[in-house]
Order: sequence, then C-alpha cells, then structure tokens
Amino acid sequence: QVRLVESGGGLVQTGGSLGLSCAASGSIFSRNTMAWYRQAPGKQRELVATITYGGSTDYADSVKGRFTISRDNAKNTVYLQMNSLKPEDTAVYYCYLRSNYPPYDYWGQGTQVTISS
Repeated sequence: QVRLVESGGGLVQTGGSLGLSCAASGSIFSRNTMAWYRQAPGKQRELVATITYGGSTDYADSVKGRFTISRDNAKNTVYLQMNSLKPEDTAVYYCYLRSNYPPYDYWGQGTQVTISS
C-alpha cells in the first residue's frame, strides 16, 4: 500500500516563504506523476503544480513565478517551494501521486498553510 507522508506547513506572513515535502512509501511504480493540490475554505480542491518522473513541470497560473515543484526520484519525494506568499495561498495543501501500475491515485493527509496579512 502506498502512503504519502507530508511535512511542512504552518503560518507565514505575506511575502514569506515556506517549503513542503512529501515522501511516498510502499510498492511504488517509479514512473509516476506527482503533484500538489490545495483546497481553501469554501472552495473546491485545485491543482497547484505537477511534475513527471522525468521532471517536466506545470503550474497553475496563480502560482507561476512564485512556486517551484521538484522531486527526488531516488527518495520518491516531491517538494513544493513557495515564495512571495499571499493571503490567497492559504489552504490545505495535499500531496498527490498518480500510479501507472496499478492505475490509481494516492493522496496525502493534507497540511495547513496559512498566510497572514
């Protein structure tokens, strides 16, 4: 069984930075896509950033130029470096892994990120 263990999160002032990490464990098909989602109060979950096994990335328009997603394939770990944080970045951030074999989606438990103004 695949498990995603997140670390990071907390309260940061506007303009500050915060780094999140998520380590995947279990029987993992290495050629996978990992991502970060977030869900703010009263809003549906949205995709923040994705990264493929080969390192190709994609970002939501709202975080381009501020957030950086990266991964360490040897450690099955994905990172999200968040800079120039804004109050609208406040949300629960979820780690995500898309497995090709077996085809399935795995989610972390979520970690709260709060940006104070």
